[in-house]
Amino acid sequence: MGKKIKKEAEPPPKDVFDPLTIESKKAATVVLMLNSPEEEILAKACEAIYRFALKGEENKATLLELGAVEPLTKLLTHEDKIVRRNATMIFGILASNNDVKKLLRELDVMNSIIAQLAPEEEVVIHEFASLCLANMSAEYTGKVQIFEHGGLEPLIRLLASPDPDVKKNSIECIYNLVQDFQCRATLQELNAVPPILDLLKSEYPIIQLLALKTLGVITNDKEARAMLRDNQGMDHLLKILETKELNDLHIEALSVIANCLEDMDTLVLIQQTGGLKKLLSFAENSTIPDIQKNAAKAITKAAYDPENRKLFHEQEVEKCLVALLGSENDGTKIAASQAISVMCENSGSKEFFNNQGIPQLIQSLRSDSEEVREAAALALANLTTCNTANANAAAEADGIDPLINILSSKRDGAISNAATVLANMAMQEPLRVSIQNHNVMHALISPLHSANTIVQSKAALMVAATACDVEARTELRNSGGLEPLVELLRSKNAEVRRHASWAVMVCANDELMAVELCRLGALDILEEVNLSVSRKNKFSEAAYNKLLNNYLSLKYSLTGYLSSSNIISDGFYDYGQINPGTKLLPLKDLCLQEPSDLRAVLLVNSKSDVSPPPSMEDKSSDIGYGRSISSSSSLRRASKEKTNFHFSTGFGSPTEDKSEPTSGRNTALSKSTTKEKGSRKGRGKREEEKVKEEEEVATAPKLAGEGSPDKEWYPPSDPDFCVYVYEVTKSIFPITNIKEQIEALAKYVAEKMGGKVSKEKLHDFSWELHISELKFQLKSNVIPIGLIKKGIFYHRALLFKALADKIGIGCSLVRGEYGRAWNEVKLMNESRKGLIGALPPPEVYIVDLMFHPGGLMKLRSKEADLYRYL
Repeated sequence: MGKKIKKEAEPPPKDVFDPLTIESKKAATVVLMLNSPEEEILAKACEAIYRFALKGEENKATLLELGAVEPLTKLLTHEDKIVRRNATMIFGILASNNDVKKLLRELDVMNSIIAQLAPEEEVVIHEFASLCLANMSAEYTGKVQIFEHGGLEPLIRLLASPDPDVKKNSIECIYNLVQDFQCRATLQELNAVPPILDLLKSEYPIIQLLALKTLGVITNDKEARAMLRDNQGMDHLLKILETKELNDLHIEALSVIANCLEDMDTLVLIQQTGGLKKLLSFAENSTIPDIQKNAAKAITKAAYDPENRKLFHEQEVEKCLVALLGSENDGTKIAASQAISVMCENSGSKEFFNNQGIPQLIQSLRSDSEEVREAAALALANLTTCNTANANAAAEADGIDPLINILSSKRDGAISNAATVLANMAMQEPLRVSIQNHNVMHALISPLHSANTIVQSKAALMVAATACDVEARTELRNSGGLEPLVELLRSKNAEVRRHASWAVMVCANDELMAVELCRLGALDILEEVNLSVSRKNKFSEAAYNKLLNNYLSLKYSLTGYLSSSNIISDGFYDYGQINPGTKLLPLKDLCLQEPSDLRAVLLVNSKSDVSPPPSMEDKSSDIGYGRSISSSSSLRRASKEKTNFHFSTGFGSPTEDKSEPTSGRNTALSKSTTKEKGSRKGRGKREEEKVKEEEEVATAPKLAGEGSPDKEWYPPSDPDFCVYVYEVTKSIFPITNIKEQIEALAKYVAEKMGGKVSKEKLHDFSWELHISELKFQLKSNVIPIGLIKKGIFYHRALLFKALADKIGIGCSLVRGEYGRAWNEVKLMNESRKGLIGALPPPEVYIVDLMFHPGGLMKLRSKEADLYRYL
């Protein structure tokens, strides 16, 4: 045998690169390998990058800086499945980085990622592709891209995946997407509710939680609620509530139920299957505050529907809410109070809470939490609206004090709610008095200054409800509440203007307040508001009229007209015509001015501190005005005793000389009577002048502040007018025929003002000189009407109106031009009396006080026109 010869190995081809094993410890090197054409290198490089990215956020940022993202996006569509899978896994991890997400949106790779959700792909690709989309959907732009590239449909399909991670990522992405309304609408079209409901059966709590959160969002839409009901979704939710082991899901389940209860059909279904009682029992007996809170919120949302409220009432939901009020958790108390505030729209519920609920709500008003107090006040506001029984119950539970305390709260909602409750309570007089006794007017000052329009509105409404008597209005004025109230009239908010006008109308119920409000500019603001068609309201017009009707001096100066219902009272003064926007000075300021050539201010004042003379003491009680009358004889006696009468103190009380007889009619003090009596007693010229000077001193009240600066100011007295009132009351008031009364009063007025004056001699009637003398004597432009013995048209018309108002004769006072003024009265046509059937309206007459005193002229007659204008 021959010897075997060993065959030599053939050398490798020269054009083939020998295999090389590379071990790299630099990420940059591996990133460079992503550009390799070899599948094996690409797969290993992707695997290494995946492990590197898993280690933390810093590594993800490093990969971004090394430029790994762009070459990786190309690998998402690689032909090799392993390369494609590994690249997808990397993006599932990298997409949690915000900078990577931003770059991915710019590179427009959404189509490539969504393509990985195709049914034929591996589960691991589904997992990381859905994870990438879940991370991308956390931002609005990412949601838009996913939706626009059709990512919603494959995500819904993956909810049925056998892999729990795929399910979790998919439902998380869907939850993020459905925050957008358009995505929710598409979700319903894709019938997504059944697969989402199936996730509630998952053994993984995170999947169940995300499913419930998604249902909580989509069931805000009616169509989704119907789909959930049709797929027995309420059964799934109630089972979760009944399972104690799933207590971590109860809160979210209640949120979904809260949405579903807004549908009447769903509520009826739950009620018919006994689910509603289970729900209420569950809420009442739960020991978890958040569960109780969400249950109360569910009731609140559903109770906005009237039919739902009716069903809730039948199920005695009120008992559950009252029990929740007793919770120690503030959130639960707030939710229960809010539910009560909605439920009390049902009359039956409102009655239930009268005995149970209101005391607990009053207790909540004393909570340390501002939110609790606000919610409790809201519930009480709704409970007491149009319900006197509940208002009384709130007062009986000692609710007034904490409610007034809330008016100084820092929360606008709490203030407005508390003010509403107090306004509701103040509708009843006993409660209003109780509220006023708690210094409520002072507490309202801060809300009136609020910048919040709701608070302003409620505070003004509160003023309107509580300022119904003089004491309350005085307290409001003394507390500085009128200024901010007047400012609210300028508000651009219609409700604030309306309530402020209402409050001003109530406050202007007495003259003192009306004068003060006008001083603060209320009348000017209301006039401006009423000129605007869009800004005026019925209350602004009523407030304007109320201010004028209770400040007749200003009304007559502005409008030149007082109706028969405008009763002249003491302190009225006629300044003359003023232009709109011109301020009318107060009487005190006018009295303090020196006499000038301006028109005399006519004052009506029957108040006097002087006791009536003995002959009139017994008779004065018949007058019925509560005023004491002074005669000229008593004044003369006072002058002899050097008794002075001051503006600031009114009349003094001179010692009466009983031996001197008192005067009867025609006791007005005048120069003629002084001279007559002086000459009759044989006095000389000097004695006459001395008496005259003494009487002038006695009848000329001093200006305020002279000799008694600390005393309260009073308007000038008018003893002669006091006598007029007495005489008219005794002689004219008893006349039963109204026409005869008017004629008698007109003759009386003419007699006191200089008598009848013919038209031909009117220019010789030197009344101007008489008025000038009175100004000089009084050292003032203000002249009491009773001192005027020579009066022209406007003097007589004012005196007639003032005396007519004292004895109940209805007449108006009208200012004309050129010193003219007249009185209009209404009389029934005598020829129509006794006839059967509808009577025509009474005719209007002008009373002649100058040419033929006592004569009556038809308003539209030629004679009346001459009287007014000639």
